[in-house]
Amino acid sequence: MTLRVGMLGYTFMGTAHSNALDRLPMFFPELPETERYVLVGRREEPLAEAADRFDFETTTTDWEDAVDDVDVFCNLGPNYMHVEPSIAALENGVHVLSEKPLAASVEGAERMAEAARQSDAVAATGFNYRFVPAIQYAKDLIDAGELGDIRHFTGRYMQGHLARNPDAGWSWRVSKEKAGAGALGDIGSHTIDLARFLVGDFERVSGNCRTFVEERPVPWKDDEMREIEVDDAYSAQVDFENGAMGVLEATRAAFGERNNNYVEIHGTKGSLKFELERLNEIKVSLEDDRGYRRVLMNEHDDPYGDRWWPPGHNIGWEHTFVHEYASFLSAIEEGGEHRPDFEDGLAVQRVIDAIQRSDEDDGRRIEL
Repeated sequence: MTLRVGMLGYTFMGTAHSNALDRLPMFFPELPETERYVLVGRREEPLAEAADRFDFETTTTDWEDAVDDVDVFCNLGPNYMHVEPSIAALENGVHVLSEKPLAASVEGAERMAEAARQSDAVAATGFNYRFVPAIQYAKDLIDAGELGDIRHFTGRYMQGHLARNPDAGWSWRVSKEKAGAGALGDIGSHTIDLARFLVGDFERVSGNCRTFVEERPVPWKDDEMREIEVDDAYSAQVDFENGAMGVLEATRAAFGERNNNYVEIHGTKGSLKFELERLNEIKVSLEDDRGYRRVLMNEHDDPYGDRWWPPGHNIGWEHTFVHEYASFLSAIEEGGEHRPDFEDGLAVQRVIDAIQRSDEDDGRRIEL
């Protein structure tokens, strides 16, 4: 089986996803082969250059051309571009992997999830951090009962690019219509998904969102400023359906933070801590431990360990996309399940929306 791939987006995420497709045959040779067929973007010159670098056969500036002529559609565009192309692809029976957050609104995410329910194609949401070996290890520990009943979840995703560049220009990422949310949707969605994956569904939330810089210059228009409509940072208190409680936080305005995705979980029998900047390790404390043990995730019997290098040789951030595609393509070939799917993406979108509505109502607790 050879799957013809169309991809919308060719910058940061286009590079990450194309690299994953390139690595798959080396490390997951049993998976279906992929043919990088058409790359979709708005500007013809950089699009052609990217297609050459990523080894795509052709390009188009019209996504409708792509979804009519491929087996797999990778939607890596801005949040507001997730809905219509993904739905059109699913209606054509094309398998879809859409980046997170699933949409710029709950309404858009609901439409996408409904299209996935009506289609026989596989629909995946790109929460790649589920595929970090240490996160998979944490999931195995929790599911095996090693931590007992979960009591506390803490999730933080801290970045500092807006702190280092306070005069950064306006872009679609700070538009309510195009992005839906700021740090909450962009990086906070990862935390929400990991919380659901590791602990369970949310029952209620109370949120606080903050915009530190109220307007930014429009890069392509001299002397024009535009209002910022989304958050620079958020925090939330959450209750889970299983009785656990949690605290979530994200910002794009923290000095010293580059890409710090942090998870801490405490149960009745043990605890664990994970930090993305040390993605090859996890800290675990079980009943007989006198503190935390650092567990390295590079042995052959660790999650994905048999696919990569000899024990003691680390992997990196980009490998999470390889693991993501391995699951996605396996589901396509075998007619099985890939998670996170569009239902997971919708669930995260509903939490994002609830946090925003709570913030607008002075932190009132919102039931989910």
